[in-house]
Amino acid sequence: MAQKTYQFVTNLWNDAEFAKLSSVDRLVYRSNKLGADQRITNTGGGNTSSKLMEKDPLTGEPVEVLWVKGSGGDLRTSGRENFSSLYQARLLGLQKSYAARPDKGLKSQAEDDMVAAYNHATFNLNPRASSIDTPLHSFIPGKHVDHTHPNAPIAIAATPRCVEITKEIYGDEMAYVPWMRPGFELGLAMQEICRTNKKARGIMMGQHGLINWADDDKECYFLTLDFIERASQYIEAKYQAKGGDAAAFGGAKFQSLPPEKRNETFAAILPWLRGQVSQQRRFIGTVQDDEKILRFVNSQDAPRLAELGTSCPDHFLRTKIKPLYVDWNPQAEDVAALKAKLKTGLEAYRKDYAAYYAKCRHANSPAMRDPNPTVILIPGCGMIAWGKDKSESRVTAEFYNCAVEVMRGAEAIDRYIALPQQEAFDIEYWLLEEAKLKRMPAEKELARQVVVVIGAASGIGKEVAHRLAREAAHIVCVDLKLEAAQATAKEITDKFGAGIGVAGTGVSNCGVALGLACDITKRTSVRAMLDQVALAYGGFDSIVVTAGIFVAPDTSGRIPDDKWPLTFAINVMGSYIVADEAKRTWLEQGLTGSLVLTTSANAVVAKKGSVAYDTSKAAANHLVGELAVELSPLIRVNGVAPATVVQGSAMFPRDRVIASLAKYNIPYTEDESSEALTERLARFYAERTLTKNPITPADQAEGFFLLVSNRLAKTTGHILPVDGGLSDAFLR
Repeated sequence: MAQKTYQFVTNLWNDAEFAKLSSVDRLVYRSNKLGADQRITNTGGGNTSSKLMEKDPLTGEPVEVLWVKGSGGDLRTSGRENFSSLYQARLLGLQKSYAARPDKGLKSQAEDDMVAAYNHATFNLNPRASSIDTPLHSFIPGKHVDHTHPNAPIAIAATPRCVEITKEIYGDEMAYVPWMRPGFELGLAMQEICRTNKKARGIMMGQHGLINWADDDKECYFLTLDFIERASQYIEAKYQAKGGDAAAFGGAKFQSLPPEKRNETFAAILPWLRGQVSQQRRFIGTVQDDEKILRFVNSQDAPRLAELGTSCPDHFLRTKIKPLYVDWNPQAEDVAALKAKLKTGLEAYRKDYAAYYAKCRHANSPAMRDPNPTVILIPGCGMIAWGKDKSESRVTAEFYNCAVEVMRGAEAIDRYIALPQQEAFDIEYWLLEEAKLKRMPAEKELARQVVVVIGAASGIGKEVAHRLAREAAHIVCVDLKLEAAQATAKEITDKFGAGIGVAGTGVSNCGVALGLACDITKRTSVRAMLDQVALAYGGFDSIVVTAGIFVAPDTSGRIPDDKWPLTFAINVMGSYIVADEAKRTWLEQGLTGSLVLTTSANAVVAKKGSVAYDTSKAAANHLVGELAVELSPLIRVNGVAPATVVQGSAMFPRDRVIASLAKYNIPYTEDESSEALTERLARFYAERTLTKNPITPADQAEGFFLLVSNRLAKTTGHILPVDGGLSDAFLR
């Protein structure tokens, strides 16, 4: 058995936990433990298998079944449902069919056709689609097989001296197979290695990763850790002998900007940059500026290594064949120069990508994908990664971190080499990969959107935040109190997922929702909040303002003079400040969006006891029209006018409910619960409407959703009443 304590990987095995499990659950356990350490395999990458005896559901006879992680899924989180099951004998029998193909070969149609043939070997009608790596697991004779993407072995596999170094570290325990696209041919090559080299317990896969096996599942787990540890020890010894961090990547060429200056620089460029890379489809960003990524982007060798691109196929499926490295001097050039160089770099990158596609494409290749980079490297600042959502951008960042570690290791022991362009293209534009993309469910209505909801801690604002999150929007929950905003963000994150992958620093370490504090009556507070949104997601698309204040009259029925400025500051001026500061960002970004303000039915209905509130809402109504003109054509501006929302509203605490009941001579007693009193008042207000039903925050949220979405894409400058039908508020 391999060693049990490690320096470069983490031993997560627990015999007591494992002893409680049987059959497939042991495979799931082993997989989850391997996937939990990103030094072992990247998110969504690698696969594991076990050959187990099962009862045939038709004959009742015992049969050998290969359980292997299926297509998609992640080793860290996979459950039994993520594993496909296939008759091992039938998989081996497919070798005859493949041998009979006159067109068989590494890149022929026969390779892809064999994937469909796995369906004929499915055990017990398991619906999980089989991975393209299935033959690797089937044709290797070991009962348990781990295929992982550890940085250290890939660093060895990405050097010209891979064979010699592998032999030096592992002797006869580790064989070598040159780069082959995953599939049937590679499985046959591994089968032959196992037949001719009985001492081999693993295979170094050129440019790709590591595969190893054992007849005991615990032994297989520790063999994986042992192989990675030995590679890591070898690399680190060579790395330190060459000068360690100080000499990494040829040593430093630039110095990192201080953290505050980095944030200031990122906030200044991110919305503009998001607009540039989102010309075809919108992207969500992740910023990373930790010590390791800064060591790379600041180095002498970063331009050369970045241009070479990544090695492991799993990496460049996310990061594209290479990143965009910006040749900017953080000590001598300003943000304007950075933007200019980014603009030039993006134009050159798109042309390079189009040339790469034209050079490598086949007659049946899918159409060229978005030519914008998904990874951008900026000396002095760090890395920006892009994806369709926060989770994907974080995974993109994770994968390029892995690529950097591979480069570091390869350069320490020899010289880094990338996968040849044609091989990279054949993976990126593999028809099977394209088919997988087409099987993905359609994106939800607000996917790829970032919506800032101001007043999200309670009432209508909280309901709006949850409603928009259901349509896959990224939600920035904003409130005067940070803890309250974060509480709503946590509710959304717990429900819709935090995202996976390596996070950035600060607010960039967020998921589908983020909580921020802001006082909308203070311009500096609004600007700081919007800059934080840019650092978290790269920019924003829409803003919803539900924050408001209602000041009750005193005992004489008057609104105190000092409450008028406060009412207008929050209900009118605050919305204007938000819009005015957002305008700057929206114009930089250049993407369409929406601004939705909260007005009120009271804005058009004169009544006693709320004069400050009502006139402020009348001003907010007019503000909607003014801002619609001001922000056109890029941003649509509309308002939602609720009637009195009592239930679930933060503007109706118990004392106001009681005051309203007294005002309208509705019977009540002081010992009744707040819920009962609130329901009675809500019913009273409902009876004054045409629809006769209480108006809830959820009703309002639907109105906000309509205006944020593209369902009313030609509507701007208007107020949408959600009041249950108040004839006094009808348009005059």
